[in-house]
Amino acid sequence: MLVCLKTTFPRLSPLHQVGMTLIEVLVTVLILATGLLGAAGIQLNALKHTDSSRMTSQASFIAYDMLDRIRANPDADYSWGRAERAPASTATASVRDVDLHDFEANILGFAGESAKGSVAISGGEVTVSVSWDDHRGSSTLAARETFTLTSRMAGVQ
Repeated sequence: MLVCLKTTFPRLSPLHQVGMTLIEVLVTVLILATGLLGAAGIQLNALKHTDSSRMTSQASFIAYDMLDRIRANPDADYSWGRAERAPASTATASVRDVDLHDFEANILGFAGESAKGSVAISGGEVTVSVSWDDHRGSSTLAARETFTLTSRMAGVQ
């Protein structure tokens, strides 16, 4: 015996809506796009500051390397400024000349021609400075960052 039940689904009146409207979808996409743009902006800022931190770390390595070279050869006069060229590194060059040449080469290799370095010695206190163009890490175009390391050393002229 087959019985066919008449199944009817209730019709929704036009007042009851099913699904989402195009306006709701557009608002959702707008909110999502705004969030993604904000996340991209944060990522760009993080990249700028990471690059600036990397440059500061590299400058610190260079300054500490120079300070260690001065400690290894305390009798030589290491006073030097980037305005003058470092002595050439030749086979007959002194240890001081080779150290200053390497210091200059490290500075130029790390930050280019705009970078500057100096070594100042005064009364047993040695100050090594490295400065470079840091316009990527700040909002100003001509920003310069300087890393300065000062140490007291016995026996330094």
